[in-house]
Amino acid sequence: MSTQSTTQDLSAIAKRYFAAWEAHDVDAIVALHTPDSQFQAHGRGTAVHGREALRREFAHVFELYPGFGFDERRLLFGPGHWVLDWTLTFQRPDEERRGVHCLDVVEVAPDGLVARKDTFFDFAELKAAFEGRAR
Repeated sequence: MSTQSTTQDLSAIAKRYFAAWEAHDVDAIVALHTPDSQFQAHGRGTAVHGREALRREFAHVFELYPGFGFDERRLLFGPGHWVLDWTLTFQRPDEERRGVHCLDVVEVAPDGLVARKDTFFDFAELKAAFEGRAR
C-alpha cells in the first residue's frame, strides 16, 4: 500500500473517530478501538486497557468536561498513526466555555482500529480552566 493511500485511509478513520467524540457516543468510540486497546491521559493516572475499561474512562471524560468539544489546531498523519494538536473545550452550567490545549498520539492497527491513544494536557491551562481563569 502506498503512503498516499495509507494517509487517505487514516484520514477516513480519524474522521469517523472524531465524529464519535463530537457525538459523545461512548459505544461508537469504543467500537473504533481494538479489543486490547490502551488509553492514557498522561498526568491524570495510569493507562487503561481493553474496551470495557475504555468505555468507563471515556464516559468519565464526558462527566468531567460537561459540554465536551474540541477545536482542531493541527492534524498530522504518519505511518500507522496520527497526531492531533487540539483544544479540549467544555462548559459547566452557568459558566463561560473554557479550553485546554491537548496533544493526542493515536496508533492505528492494520485492521483500521485504534490500538493506542495517548493524550497530553497543558496542565497550567487545565488548572486555570477548572478555576475559571481560561477561555
